[in-house]
Amino acid sequence: MHSTELVKGTLQTIILKLLADNDTMYGYEITQKVKELSDGKMVLTEGALYPTLHKMEAEGLLTTEKKSFGKRVRKYYSLTATGKSSVVEKVQEFEAFINTMFNVLQISPQL
Repeated sequence: MHSTELVKGTLQTIILKLLADNDTMYGYEITQKVKELSDGKMVLTEGALYPTLHKMEAEGLLTTEKKSFGKRVRKYYSLTATGKSSVVEKVQEFEAFINTMFNVLQISPQL
């Protein structure tokens, strides 16, 4: 498992990229997709995910739509135009950070 501190620092980038790749997703679906893609090494908690989603919505990066399934209501998240334009920037910023960390720690990427 990866440190919650590391995950929290990259959560906005993760959400942006997932929504760019999947159009719309609801919270639990996001947690499961991250778990799947990380082979179980990243587990998003509700306490980290939902405040980040709400913050991103307030910043105009996300929009929401509620859908009913019987008695259940799911809140689906999707990117706004601003969110879509920031995905590439955030991913490139993260990639540059990773490369800087390799240099600072004097390690090579593990492929």
